Amino acid sequence: MLNDRTALPLVSNPNYSFPFPESHRFPMAKFRLLQAYLRDTGLLHQHNHFRPAAAKFELLALCHCPNYIRDFLGNTLDRSALRRLGLPWSEALARRTITAINGTLLTAHLALKHGVACHLAGGTHHAHYDFGSGFCVFNDLAVTAQALLRQGKAQNVLIFDCDVHQGDGTATLLANQPRAFTCSIHCDKNFPARKAASDLDVEVNKGCGDQEYLDIVETTLTGLLDQLTPDLVLYDAGVDIYKEDPLGLIDISLEGLRQRDALVLESCIQRGIPVATVIGGGYDRDHQALARRHAIVVEEAAKLFR
Repeated sequence: MLNDRTALPLVSNPNYSFPFPESHRFPMAKFRLLQAYLRDTGLLHQHNHFRPAAAKFELLALCHCPNYIRDFLGNTLDRSALRRLGLPWSEALARRTITAINGTLLTAHLALKHGVACHLAGGTHHAHYDFGSGFCVFNDLAVTAQALLRQGKAQNVLIFDCDVHQGDGTATLLANQPRAFTCSIHCDKNFPARKAASDLDVEVNKGCGDQEYLDIVETTLTGLLDQLTPDLVLYDAGVDIYKEDPLGLIDISLEGLRQRDALVLESCIQRGIPVATVIGGGYDRDHQALARRHAIVVEEAAKLFR
């Protein structure tokens, strides 16, 4: 239970990282390193650390095919499905996946109560109804939006996705949900090759720099907040926009990354709109540096929370 009014609610679980092939492109260690870094800096401690439990089947089934859920959890996906997912199956992967899904939902509930909360994982926006893709098994953003709307915890939700890759799975899963608005600001020449149709897609040119990018984010978000007045913003703070990220293709500095997160958080908080953050993508081979990059959104949220 949160018993320190100055402590930003943070959501994580030790099972988010587990032994994983070092040669794999997906940096599984970053979740453990992010938690350790935030503990070392004093931002994560016993009074503000919330640990999610595993999501139930019924929660996953709000957005995903029951047969796909069973196939993934039971390790009966075929080879082509595993190739598309891009992750080697293990019991540890299954456990962390269903825990992290519930982590984003818990973060959203905490944001509705406290104004802002941060999940130290999440942003699995490439997961579709009956298949996983791009290292994403189930879609935490879509599941969370559907759950909140069904529970009556929110009447309208804005998913503001600033990962460098388009949130194609989120767009398709929520295409018929009029009370969840999907916005993706992403690099035009990046994965996925075939883009889906979000409620609003804003394509950023390859090589885009700080000022142009920040102007796009500010103009887009301000317009949406004024137009929609959402009950909650789910913010995907992907750090793969960073200029040295191997999967990024745009030219955003560390300061530009920090300015983006501050801009999004301030825009929501100043309007009294709760905001829940997820860390999204980031693929640097230097996992320690990557963890510090993912910590930026937490650092900026903590400043505003106090």
